[in-house]
Amino acid sequence: MAKILIVDDEAGMRRILAVNLHRDGHVIVEAGGASEALRVLAAHDFDVVLTDQKMPDGSGLDVMRAVHEDDPTTSVVFLTAVGTVELAVESMREGAFDFLTKPFVPDVVRAAVRRACKHSALLRENAVLKSQVRQLVGADELVGECREIQTVRELIARVAGTNCTVLITGETGTGKELVARAIHKNSQRSERPFIAINCAAMTETLLESELFGYERGAFTGADKARAGLFEAAHEGTLFLDEVAEMSAAAQGKLLRVLAYGELQRVGSTTTRQVDVRVLAATHRSLQERVQSELFREDLYYRLAVVPIHLPALRERVEDIEELCKMLCARIAAEMNTAPRVLSPAAMAKLKAYQFPGNIRELKNLLERAMILAQGPELGAEDFPLQSASASLRGASAELSIEDLAERLPKQLNLRDTLAELERALIQRALRISNGIQAEAARQLELSRSDIGYKLGKHSLAGSSRTTISAGGELEHRTE
Repeated sequence: MAKILIVDDEAGMRRILAVNLHRDGHVIVEAGGASEALRVLAAHDFDVVLTDQKMPDGSGLDVMRAVHEDDPTTSVVFLTAVGTVELAVESMREGAFDFLTKPFVPDVVRAAVRRACKHSALLRENAVLKSQVRQLVGADELVGECREIQTVRELIARVAGTNCTVLITGETGTGKELVARAIHKNSQRSERPFIAINCAAMTETLLESELFGYERGAFTGADKARAGLFEAAHEGTLFLDEVAEMSAAAQGKLLRVLAYGELQRVGSTTTRQVDVRVLAATHRSLQERVQSELFREDLYYRLAVVPIHLPALRERVEDIEELCKMLCARIAAEMNTAPRVLSPAAMAKLKAYQFPGNIRELKNLLERAMILAQGPELGAEDFPLQSASASLRGASAELSIEDLAERLPKQLNLRDTLAELERALIQRALRISNGIQAEAARQLELSRSDIGYKLGKHSLAGSSRTTISAGGELEHRTE
């Protein structure tokens, strides 16, 4: 049932339309002209407006402009005589939803109004979703009622009002930055900066410069002094994503900030005070890295005052359906299209999938399906998923791991063979990357600390130098 305004200077025409639309249970309000319609619109909201084009005291265009100025989600349908179809088409270009030609066919009128009602409902739903997207910081990833997610929400509520450091752990794509933003948004620092940095995305030297700043002349290319992110986040929050990848030198400087609230820029002996809340995240086990002497134990305890762990999506299958509904609605709002629903077969297929990329992968799959699929329902065929048994590098790889194993001698020392293979792969990565350790680490999916350790282990470290690349970034080269 919808609320409909009929605007026409002919009382008989209004009555015919009203009687027809009453059959579908709609609430009908009549206006005898443009002036009366404007007075009614100022006092009431409508789902659909049916308006004549030419009236003695104004035009249907005047009515439509008034309607959309107050509520752009109201659908306007023009009533036109046979000789004014061109004018009706022009009106649709300006925002009208449809037009009906006199004399009216009752079933055609009712069908047009039903379409207009659905259109208005979709526009309003999208308007609400767009508002939610603007106001909520990725709330979709926190959707779910599994015990683990409920615990995460409770922890966010408890730690938000404090200044303690928080260590957020979980696989890639589980929403670690979302949790950090939620903590900041609900904290007393919410009006101050929130700055995020991925520690794995930079070379060791560049990361230190970004975090702590540098003085003029600190290194080649440092033409002027620059404040780091700790200073930029003063009185706010700094989110250190993939904190496990920090070098030993950067770990030491971070520890000093956490312990004493002070830092020194690269190339400076002056101590600067900062007031920053630190939130850190990693997909690795920091405890294991402490045991391997790749991460400072004292820094670990400074960071993990309150640990928050995010479960992988495959560990919370019961939340996938609710996540899909929220993500589909959000994607529809961003694309300005009608929301889609998933068929039972599609939902079953997604629930059986392992999701190595977690929620980020789920959103990408849904977005792709909504772009390419036709019709209001997404089927199982709209989600081409890689099977769990597929090879890590693809089933069509020229040489599989099994093939490689078959080519090895029947009798071998497993430990020595694996060590030789590791050394060969590292050498190959360094050769391809022209000796840039950070690029070799990326190819091998290792952290900078890991590749540094393995270079020393295999006596591949050699000498190194730091240069400025053409793009202005610091590059650490092994020679």
